[in-house]
Amino acid sequence: MSEQPTRICILGGGFGGLYTALRLSQLPWEKPQQPEIILVDQNDRFLFTPLLYELLTGELQTWEIAPPYEELLINTGVRFTQAAVDGINVEERQVQLHDGPEFAYDRLVLAMGGETPLDMAPGVMEYAIGFRTIADAYRLEERLRILEESDREKIRVAIVGAGYSGVELACKLAERLGDRGRLRLIEMSDMILRTSTDFNRDAAHKALNDRKVWIDLETSVASVEPDAISLLYKAQVDSIPVDIVLWTVGTRVAPVVRSLSLKQSQRGQLVVTPTLQAIDHPEIFALGDLADCRDADGQQVPNTAQSAFQQADYAAWNIWASLTGRPLLPFRYQPLGEMMTLGIDNATLTGLGLKVDGPLAYLARRLAYLYRMPTLNHKLKVGLNWMAQPLVAILSGNS
Repeated sequence: MSEQPTRICILGGGFGGLYTALRLSQLPWEKPQQPEIILVDQNDRFLFTPLLYELLTGELQTWEIAPPYEELLINTGVRFTQAAVDGINVEERQVQLHDGPEFAYDRLVLAMGGETPLDMAPGVMEYAIGFRTIADAYRLEERLRILEESDREKIRVAIVGAGYSGVELACKLAERLGDRGRLRLIEMSDMILRTSTDFNRDAAHKALNDRKVWIDLETSVASVEPDAISLLYKAQVDSIPVDIVLWTVGTRVAPVVRSLSLKQSQRGQLVVTPTLQAIDHPEIFALGDLADCRDADGQQVPNTAQSAFQQADYAAWNIWASLTGRPLLPFRYQPLGEMMTLGIDNATLTGLGLKVDGPLAYLARRLAYLYRMPTLNHKLKVGLNWMAQPLVAILSGNS
């Protein structure tokens, strides 16, 4: 009987998981060492999350930012399985899928990202909408469509959390709703974009003010009801009527990861070595939102898409190295700056000595994200579509 090939199992198909799988498929495996690579995700599509906001304004279409895994993985040798993960036995090296069989692994990559906690105040779970997945975007789109088709004069939206996601959402929705929109951005701390640069914060303030978005600082949510939100400010609670509450606060590691008997941080993230390996279990690699990582220089790696994108290369290399007797490489995080959309044709870009905002930053952001899309084939399809759009608009305008 022939010997079973080494099995590499990757749980989670976001930036960390999918890009690790693609990179592994490109490495120079010798024929006897060619592993079986399995990518598991509960969704059937990859999501390029930084461009999710553009769905709301019709700037982009679903196929551009959420291509199916089967399409992306064609001719790579990577096998995709759509399933939720019910459990992981790290001692037996087994993964249990929901309504599926258990299967063994030789190397395991944990890249399931985080989830938005919706139990932080009464009523949030029932009445608020997160904004992390395609399903969230579709749910919001449907709610907006119903309100836009109604005869109400104003559409009232409360966005909880003035980090990147909250600010980007507020600007895009303000553009879409125009004069009908009455938007409120609610932030617990004393400033928006607390972890960002002054340049980005100033540009965001201007964009929000120009779009008449009301900002509530040092304000927390007491509760959410079907048509109202109760806000706590300086020990006083006020109930404000709303049509939509969007919740962008916080991120939490999935329960299946928190239940593992691996070293974890206070936030429930898996503590990993600079080579992205779990403590005491070098066959397990973790990256992205669920990993607490200090790189080769001792700097704390931020939990961003940019970090996961960079970690994927190292995770793939280190898995290959660990199976072929080569030295592993400690991860070195390269901060490449920040990009943030602030409405249609408006964005900021900071990093590598640059500080740009407005239409030029918007174009640079688009091009940078096009470059980071997962496969050459998808880049070409999206890039050609973007180039064709102005021509189509001109021709349709003249018809």
